Amino acid sequence: MLEILYQDEYIIAINKPSGLLVHKSFYARDAKVYAIQELRNQIGQHVYPIHRLDRKTSGVLLFALDKEVLKIMNDRFATREVEKKYLAILRGWSPEELTIDYDLTNDDDIKQNAITYFHRLQNAEVDLEFNNKPTSRYCLVEAIPETGRMHQLRKHFKHIFHPILGSRPHGCNKQNKLWLDNFDLKGMMLHAHQLIFNHPINNEQLILNARINEEFSKVGAILNLDLSKYK
Repeated sequence: MLEILYQDEYIIAINKPSGLLVHKSFYARDAKVYAIQELRNQIGQHVYPIHRLDRKTSGVLLFALDKEVLKIMNDRFATREVEKKYLAILRGWSPEELTIDYDLTNDDDIKQNAITYFHRLQNAEVDLEFNNKPTSRYCLVEAIPETGRMHQLRKHFKHIFHPILGSRPHGCNKQNKLWLDNFDLKGMMLHAHQLIFNHPINNEQLILNARINEEFSKVGAILNLDLSKYK
């Protein structure tokens, strides 16, 4: 059963589990289960995804319940009237805050403007030897993408040399192997924890929050991060 965060006659939001595809994809032809069909079967009606989350990204995922509402919300996403907030655990200690303005190239080899603002929430240092150093450093950040390019956060954090822990291919393979070998970490530490937007019909502001999953909590505990407000 998918966790439903909000539902009325126009829209529905779920806390998408990590590993669940939103819909069929050429890049993940091995998958047989999708959020669209699971949610449709759960509530007994068609649903239309308004935005996307990567397969390995968990968190708030919004659907329309009819095509008219879908168009309204698609327009609002396109005009940046929807605020998306993500939690990520990064390698190293990032700057306290930064706006990353770095163009990304899509699958059609077209360069697109991409902007991400983030601020650091907490630092961590643990007794985990890496690159001949006795400890390893990480940080928890909140990221707010102003644009919505494919794998934007993963690519942007790699660009500033603070890749998201568990990200493949846009991460640090050596760090990912270190965490796989020591802690059996197979997921990615990226979670869409909050979505803020005005309702498509009554225009009242909605703030939807999705709690972090067990694996994110486990990594937080290893790093001694305070994630209590996100559980």
